[in-house]
Amino acid sequence: MNIIKLMIPKIKVAYVSDRDTLRQGLEKMRGHGYTTVPVVTDDGIFVGTVSEGDCLWRIIDGGLKSMKELESVSISEVLSTKRNPAVKIDTGGEELYSRITECPFVPITDDRGCFVGIVTRRAVLSYYRERFFELSHSNQ
Repeated sequence: MNIIKLMIPKIKVAYVSDRDTLRQGLEKMRGHGYTTVPVVTDDGIFVGTVSEGDCLWRIIDGGLKSMKELESVSISEVLSTKRNPAVKIDTGGEELYSRITECPFVPITDDRGCFVGIVTRRAVLSYYRERFFELSHSNQ
């Protein structure tokens, strides 16, 4: 399995900056219709993911009640660094498959840790579906 063939490149991925505010992060997720997005530094380094749930718990635990208060919290205070770790672009299919069973997408980084894109669960399932049908047709 070649990750590059399955990957959606960074330029086509909705992600947020670690310097964005909680409000900006929520607006970006809502605007794109995603519940979880990658978080990237200004230098392009992948630092984690942030989900609507992460944001909700920060709002509840912090007692945030207004949009103005959401602007005082940075995404870097909310993001998860452990839930959806990135894999390197040269990762093998077995590792990718293992990761994609846990999350709807897997962030992909280069050797420097720079975010280069994502591989979605849909892409991996389609890849294996095609291989399954190729194999079943060749056995007939």
